[in-house]
Amino acid sequence: MKLRESGMPPEDYWETLMDVPGILDAFGFGSRTQDVAELGCGYGTFTVPLASRISGTVHAIDIDPEMVARTTARALAAGVLNVRVQKRDVLREGFGVPPGSYDAVLLFNILHGEEPVGLLRAAADALRRGGLIAVIHWRTDLDTPRGPSADIRPTPEQVLRWGVAAGGLDTQGPSFLLPPWHYGLKLVKL
Repeated sequence: MKLRESGMPPEDYWETLMDVPGILDAFGFGSRTQDVAELGCGYGTFTVPLASRISGTVHAIDIDPEMVARTTARALAAGVLNVRVQKRDVLREGFGVPPGSYDAVLLFNILHGEEPVGLLRAAADALRRGGLIAVIHWRTDLDTPRGPSADIRPTPEQVLRWGVAAGGLDTQGPSFLLPPWHYGLKLVKL
């Protein structure tokens, strides 16, 4: 299921809206991180930088074939060999891996969809115990140059409630700002 208000701006503009290294640092992704799933990989903005930091594989997933093709091309051009890209509807098909397969799942700018609890539940199922769901989303307390309508943007408090509803998730510390336009939140699988 494609998410509501999920259109992407031109890639060069999109790249200016986030501090990718700062965001990856905030979540602690480094050489000790093994396998990571990135749901809604888009242009591969985070895929390639993440792949160069971790010792495992980035499993980049998107429902849009154009985004799958772009992320694949970007990984090939960068020469990273630890990226696997696939077209998949995770809400309908799950992640397609045995439970407990991932150390982390990235849910970046994606929880404004109609089924956020379903996405969180699928992510939790794919995570190992103690694994991390890394969430970023557009802030609701200021006007941003992109992002979904303010009325469907989740607050950190909503994401926490959805994590509880999904089952087996808890927060790892408070939400935090990711300047200039986002907040971050860490959920851990119990």
